[in-house]
Amino acid sequence: MKKEVKDTIIAELGEKLKSFPHFYLVDVTGLNAEATSSLRRKCFKSEINMVVVKNTLLHKAFEASDVDFEPLYGSLKGNTAVMFAHTANVPAKLLKEYKKEAIPALKAAYVEETLFIGADKLEELAALKSKNEVIADVVALLQSPAKNVVSALQSGAGTIHGVLKTLGERAE
Repeated sequence: MKKEVKDTIIAELGEKLKSFPHFYLVDVTGLNAEATSSLRRKCFKSEINMVVVKNTLLHKAFEASDVDFEPLYGSLKGNTAVMFAHTANVPAKLLKEYKKEAIPALKAAYVEETLFIGADKLEELAALKSKNEVIADVVALLQSPAKNVVSALQSGAGTIHGVLKTLGERAE
């Protein structure tokens, strides 16, 4: 591979590292062409940008980045694919589907400006909530007391109305 091509790939990886807030390093050793195509299709449907890269080129892209990715250097062995995503937990959920087969296996991840190293972190990453899920939880929590008050007022209004009606019908 010519130096110009390598420099272009390193620059493209650097741009992806800047444009995507989350990425996963995945070991794809042992995947045949059919399994790789299937994985790529699933990534595309889940809005994950998957790139199989040479470890040395990814290492150089990490070095050129503003963020310190040095703890990830040890994960750059074997065949490596990088899954870039805008939502933190989507790649983890996709990898969890393949957990029984152990291919592809999680090597490391950079999520929410935190490094996760090792395949044992997959459950933790899959359990993370996305921004939209957290917003939905907050909205539900905020709506809950209001719904309780409205419900109490509605049932209380019926009770008060019944008491007043009974009192009005009662002979004095």
